[in-house]
Formats: sequence, structure tokens, C-alpha cells
Amino acid sequence: MIKEKKYSKESAHDVVFNLEYNSERPHLMIPEYGRHLQKLINQAVAVENRDERNKMAKYIINVMGNLNPHLRDVLDFQHKLWDQLFVMSDFKLDVDSPYPILSREVLQMKPDRLEYPQAFPKYRFYGNNIKYMIDVANKWDDGDLKSALIKVIANHMKKSYLSWNKDTVKDDVIFEHLYELSDGKINLLESSEELINSSDLLRTNQRSSNKISNSIPQKPKIMKKGKPNVPTHKNQNRKPQQ
Repeated sequence: MIKEKKYSKESAHDVVFNLEYNSERPHLMIPEYGRHLQKLINQAVAVENRDERNKMAKYIINVMGNLNPHLRDVLDFQHKLWDQLFVMSDFKLDVDSPYPILSREVLQMKPDRLEYPQAFPKYRFYGNNIKYMIDVANKWDDGDLKSALIKVIANHMKKSYLSWNKDTVKDDVIFEHLYELSDGKINLLESSEELINSSDLLRTNQRSSNKISNSIPQKPKIMKKGKPNVPTHKNQNRKPQQ
């Protein structure tokens, strides 16, 4: 028979009042590793012998790697684990790391502000890339290569115009916008240049939109209630031969 353990009132009192609640415990730097690993790192910080601290740090790194096997395919896997080790130790662990030791200042450093493109362009339907292409064309010397680039830009502008505006547009409108966006350096208003037909551009836009819609997964069709369609055979009603 299994004997039940008997606890005195004093021992039960100690168990109840010595419970450890998460609200009373120290904050975890990286909760994904759990509190046991955090306690192990705290013990490594308290060790006075440097050689012993190095051994404990390598052991902790192995444990962290086993807890996250999916990180083994990530570039600089060991480097990331060592950085996390110093973060969880609150940068108090003094050990020999095979990588540059992460500091609190580097961790709290803010990235540089990104330079966003023009916020409010006049002709938004052309996009910012068209303006970049026009600026590149302005820097090129006159010749066949520059003329070909300007024609490509004008046709793309017409395609973008038709995608967001009317079903047709005159080439003079595109040439006026091109003249304005190029600061008067590209002038096709008096040229005999003809752009691609509007119907051909609309057909291209429709073809590209159909490819996008076909790539999106559609919901399965719900069958209506009714009798199932049982396939019939020609010889189904024929009597068997005797």
C-alpha cells in the first residue's frame, strides 16, 4: 500500500507562504527561452572564475541552440545566440565571445531616417519611377539611345494614364506632361512621333490584370442540393441473355 505523507502545520505554512509568483519574479529579457535558462545565466554571471564562466557560457549556448533548432538554417546562427546571451544577462556577463560583444548602446541605437520619395507628385498615376527615368534621360547626350529611352518613357506614361483615367488619350496630352515633368528639356509637342495605340495598351493592361486575378486562389464552389448525377450506361436497361 502507498503511504500518504503527512505534513505538519509549520511545513504547510512554509510551503504556502514561500510560493514564487510570476508577478514577483524578475522580468525576463527574452521570455521564449523560459525562466530556467534565465536562472542559469544569472548563476553564470555570479561565478568568479573566468574559466568556469566561459564553460558555462558555452553550455548555455548549446542549450539555446537545442531549444531553437529552426535557427540552425539562419545565417550567423551562433552570432545571434551569443547576442541573445548578453542581452539576457543584462550585459553583465564577462566571458570570451567568438564574436564582437554586443553593448547596450548598440542595441538601443536607432536606425537612420529613411529618405522617402516625393510625397505629393502632381501626376500620381505615373508614379515616382517615371520621374526618375525622365531625370536619367535628361542627363544623357542626344542620340539614338536617348531617343529610344524617351519613346519608352512616353509609351509607359500613356499606359499608366489609361490604367487610372479614361479609355483613350491623345498623344499631345502625354507629350505635354512629359514636357512639364522634364522641366522643358524633353519636347515632343512638335514632333511627328506616334505612341502605341490606346486599344493595344488597354488589351495589355487587361491581360496583366487577368494574370493577377488568376493567381489569387478562389473559394471552392458550393454544390446545390439535389439528386446526384449518376452516370448512365447504354446497356443499363438491357435484359441479361439466357
